[in-house]
Amino acid sequence: MAVKIYKPTSPGRRGMTSATFEEITRTKPERSLLRPLRKRGGRDFTGSISIRHRGGGARRHYRVIDFKRDKLDIPAKVASIEYDPNRSARIALLCYVDGEKRYIVAPLEVKVGDTLMAGRGADIRPGNALPIGSIPLGTLIHNIELQPGKGGQLARSAGAAAQLLGKEGDYAQVRLPSGEVRLIRQTCMATIGEVGNLDHSNVKLGKAGRKRHLGIRPTVRGTAMSPRDHPHGGGEGRQPVGKPGPRSPWGKPTRGYKTRRNKLSDPLIVKRRGKKRR
Repeated sequence: MAVKIYKPTSPGRRGMTSATFEEITRTKPERSLLRPLRKRGGRDFTGSISIRHRGGGARRHYRVIDFKRDKLDIPAKVASIEYDPNRSARIALLCYVDGEKRYIVAPLEVKVGDTLMAGRGADIRPGNALPIGSIPLGTLIHNIELQPGKGGQLARSAGAAAQLLGKEGDYAQVRLPSGEVRLIRQTCMATIGEVGNLDHSNVKLGKAGRKRHLGIRPTVRGTAMSPRDHPHGGGEGRQPVGKPGPRSPWGKPTRGYKTRRNKLSDPLIVKRRGKKRR
């Protein structure tokens, strides 16, 4: 994949880039794998906003993705590489020998006509899915399960890949894209290789309209608000955040404040992720 750079014919075009979509081989999705996708505007089942700055956006259908890869020891041929509006990665349409069709997250270097398979006896090649216990050390993997049979939950976005570091007992050590090293059961499934569409992070939207097409509404800085609307608001001219530190609109600490409460999986984390580079 490459990035297309536009000529600055207008202020919105200046600095705008987009994907070339040269790896896409089919424009219309498989109808049998489409589902309606209802917009919720960032609201949960109670009707209250749980994710701010959501709403609008282009209409889209959901593509049913096979994250479990539970069709074992049955070869499938890659029929097409398609665009998915619901994720940053591309998706690949697999046609199994028994006639069933399924979508998977398209790995890097997987092309139309390749034969993929899931199971303990599958070859170590991009796109094949195996239990972690059957994968050699040092291999790059993605679409990793946290619980056997639940489906892949880790390393599914564009360009993401984890690395298998070691095996001991029932668990294996996996370095995640964030830098965290975590213990995962060797019976969990993972897919060989890294996710495709590597240049997704290099695309610049260029104008506010493209952000709205994604369903993301504008964000207002807290320092630009009044003190009744945000803890950072008020004052004559620009003011620093202040002594208590950065706060959310409801006064809760943010920007580095730890909110993790899952004590059950704490022993499975061997090494915490480092600070993000800016």
